[in-house]
Amino acid sequence: MMDSAFDFTGKTVFVAGGTSGINLGVARAFARHGARVAVLSRSQDKVDAAVAELNSMGPEALGFAADVRDPEAVAAAFSAVHAQWGELDVLVSGAAGNFPAKAVGMSTNAFKSVVDIDLLGTYHVLRAGYGVLKKPGASVINISAPQAFLPMSYQMHVCAAKAGVDMITRVGALEWGPEGVRVNSVVPGPIEGTEGMARLAPTEAARERVTETVPLGRYGTLDDIANCCLWLASPMASYVSGTVIPVDGGWALGGASELGKTFDALM
Repeated sequence: MMDSAFDFTGKTVFVAGGTSGINLGVARAFARHGARVAVLSRSQDKVDAAVAELNSMGPEALGFAADVRDPEAVAAAFSAVHAQWGELDVLVSGAAGNFPAKAVGMSTNAFKSVVDIDLLGTYHVLRAGYGVLKKPGASVINISAPQAFLPMSYQMHVCAAKAGVDMITRVGALEWGPEGVRVNSVVPGPIEGTEGMARLAPTEAARERVTETVPLGRYGTLDDIANCCLWLASPMASYVSGTVIPVDGGWALGGASELGKTFDALM
């Protein structure tokens, strides 16, 4: 029997980046718990596949092929969801890009592409979503990264972008709190089955090295992140806003900063 605190029947959830990895895992969790779920990402094929899957496990799903770097396309998606389902109860912003590269030698365009996706993309999603959020009562969740507060070699672009995302979270909580909208960040550690970790730890040796730096001694699962998002969006977290919550097995306590050594061994 579903716990009533985590029953999202009749609720509307929008997940930007929700067609793969962590964000698809979040979308699945809300669908399993009764929510109508809309997803957005660049690939029409991925959107179609995600919508088909979400429709099989929840009441209804919508999908939009749009780039978070395009504010007009993002706004159009929110308008379409609002026209069909009404105000949003939960907004999850998780579109992101990453690759290991040293600061000297990385092109300006490479640096800019990550900032545009992670930071500007988050701003575009929250700015467009704000007008259709349920007030009071909506929960906004940004998917951040430990690079937001831990400097890592080969990750200057991501560190800069994700630090900005966490400040967007805090300022959003300040500005939108009086209207009853909560804004929080979730910070995943190394998570199984994600493109990001496949890029950051592409070999078995690299994977083992990362695992050794996690105090709990394992990679996390998609459900580990999704469960935190379910809690943040539920009445159980009704007084939680402006927080940055690591869900990482303790990785941010020190092990995450060792990631640069893994890149040194690979490059």
